[in-house]
Amino acid sequence: QVQLVESGGGLVQAGGSLRLSCAASGRTFNNYSMGWFRQAPGKEREFVAAISRSGVGTIYADSVKGRFTISRNDAKNTVYLQMNSLKPEDSAVYYCAASSSRAWMPLAAMTQADYGSWGQGTQVTVSS
Repeated sequence: QVQLVESGGGLVQAGGSLRLSCAASGRTFNNYSMGWFRQAPGKEREFVAAISRSGVGTIYADSVKGRFTISRNDAKNTVYLQMNSLKPEDSAVYYCAASSSRAWMPLAAMTQADYGSWGQGTQVTVSS
C-alpha cells in the first residue's frame, strides 16, 4: 500500500481559494490513480475529484465542477486539489485516496470502494 499525507487545509472566507496537497510514499506513485473525497459533520463522505495514472483523465463532482482542479506531479509524488470560489458548503474534512486499479474508469473512480489507501484528512472551513 501507499502512505498518504494531506496538507493545505485551513480557514478561508467565502470566495477565497485553497490548494490541498497529498504526498505519497511507499510505492511507485504513478501506479495509482488518485482521488479526493470530503466529509462534512453529520454527512457521509462524498466524492470530489479524481485523476488517472497518466494525469490525462479527470472527473469531478457536479458540486465542484468549474471551481476545483485536480492535478498531479509524479516527480514529487504529490496530488493537488486547487479550490477556487469556495463556498461555506465546501467546509469538510478532505481526504485523498489511492487506487491501484489498472484501467481508468471514471465512474468507478467516483466510488470509495475503488480506493485501497487513504490519508488522515485535512480540515477546510469556509466562513460566510
